[in-house]
Amino acid sequence: MEKYEAFLFDLNGTMIDDMSYHLEVWYDIVVNKFGADLSRDEVKNHMYGKNQDLLTRVFGKDHFTTDQMNKISLEKEMNYQKIYRPYLDLLPGLFSFLEKAKKSGVRMAIGSAAIPFNINFVLDNLKIRDYFDAIVSADDVEYSKPHPETFLKAAHYLNVDPSRCLVFEDAPKGVEAAENAGMKTIVFTTTHEQSDFKQCKNILRFVKNYTELLHSDKIITTR
Repeated sequence: MEKYEAFLFDLNGTMIDDMSYHLEVWYDIVVNKFGADLSRDEVKNHMYGKNQDLLTRVFGKDHFTTDQMNKISLEKEMNYQKIYRPYLDLLPGLFSFLEKAKKSGVRMAIGSAAIPFNINFVLDNLKIRDYFDAIVSADDVEYSKPHPETFLKAAHYLNVDPSRCLVFEDAPKGVEAAENAGMKTIVFTTTHEQSDFKQCKNILRFVKNYTELLHSDKIITTR
């Protein structure tokens, strides 16, 4: 397997297995609170990009004001953190993987559609902030995944050519964003089945967790 100079990590579903908690809260908001006629699977299909983008996709462009969407977004994230906090943990093997990558000189960044409020929730509670040289959040980009802006900006901050970056993702839109940025991906099957990625041409491997990478004879290292 080719060697890379930088690792770019999505957050939700890639570093932590929390997407079912996001789904629970989003379903409660869009269906129970605001009356959208959607199944859980349909709500799940809308769960990509910024929170405001999701609300616009579900309810239309002018249904909420910007202030209303910001208020709903904050309410959603506060409820998510409340129910997920007791279960907050890294995917198996990730801590050791981060440690090994850091010792090998691999530069690392987070490229996520999450807001800083949620990214800080993970990094600070799990005490892993020092592993990352850059963070690109929803607040740092104009265009959400599958647009490549998130990953290209992360590569820029690390001063690494996009072709030398490997992306870790769990969602088809994220993998598409990496492909649009000219980057290969490792895909975690925490949220989606392999069949959901059949259109993606930039996937090196599907894994369940980082332990599979640690114990592989093709562990990815830099230089």
